[in-house]
Amino acid sequence: MISFAWPWVLAVLPLPLIVQRFVRAAPPLEGAALQLRFLHDVQGLESTALSRVKRPAYLLAWAVWILLVLAAAQPQWLGEPVRLPVAGRDLMLAVDVSGSMEQDDYRLNGRPVNRLNVVKAVAGRFVERRDGDRLGLILFGTRAYLQTPLTYDRATVRSMLDEAVIGLAGRDTAIGDAIAVAVKRLKEQAQDDRVLILLTDGANTVGNIAPLDAARVAALAGVRIYTIGIGGAVGVRTPFGILAQVGSDLDPATLRAIAAETGGRYFEATDTEQLAQIYVELDRLEPSVRDSRSLRPMHALFMWPAGGALLISVGLGLLHVPRRTGDRYV
Repeated sequence: MISFAWPWVLAVLPLPLIVQRFVRAAPPLEGAALQLRFLHDVQGLESTALSRVKRPAYLLAWAVWILLVLAAAQPQWLGEPVRLPVAGRDLMLAVDVSGSMEQDDYRLNGRPVNRLNVVKAVAGRFVERRDGDRLGLILFGTRAYLQTPLTYDRATVRSMLDEAVIGLAGRDTAIGDAIAVAVKRLKEQAQDDRVLILLTDGANTVGNIAPLDAARVAALAGVRIYTIGIGGAVGVRTPFGILAQVGSDLDPATLRAIAAETGGRYFEATDTEQLAQIYVELDRLEPSVRDSRSLRPMHALFMWPAGGALLISVGLGLLHVPRRTGDRYV
């Protein structure tokens, strides 16, 4: 559809009629301004030319005026509404893929599975629900790597999470480095809602930056960190099928301090149901922002009436140019 950006400009359309009605014409000049030797050639020129062009010129002058006013009103063509990308949060997932994640002390669909597979299943469903958020994925072990930069493409993030393997980033745990990588990526964005969800089953053992120091940097950058500890006191199946209780390297005190420093929360999950419930709680704490606004593409059309006015003005000028036939102007 066609609309006008400045429709109030159309109010000046009757202005020439108002001027003609209420403004007096200037009185004619008395006396000759020029002495022409060929006066006899141009005598009658005014009456001849005006009689030939008076009515067409009047109509064309009105057409020029209307087209100029239409151009000044900024006509534009509005296309079909297009939904804008939904503005949500910048949310980074940091997943531990160190050697301890291969312990099969969780159960999924009635079968024992290792910790990473449970994280893939539960966190994958969490990723699918984050409609409108930009998601990124960090995998960390001895070192931390950005696996997926921030993107609206949730399918890619889920795919890269599913393809993660234990030991890909080393067998140790560098929690501080994972936080540092996330903060670096998140603070480059203009988005105000920056969130990191960090999941690990161990304590920080290596890395270039201590976890609490990294948490302080995150707090300064406006990044909230939710930490999830998995494992706890766990049962591990021996090669003989015996379920033995072993200790855990999990460091809840540090994870809790990281969350408190950045305004987040600490969660601990010792089974699959608890882990799933944690991600449900994260959905509640950091709900996706679903924006229903849309954009209608706009194409300016002012050049068409303006161009038409120019062409008519040229034609109008040509109508006023006298033509010479033989030795006389007509």
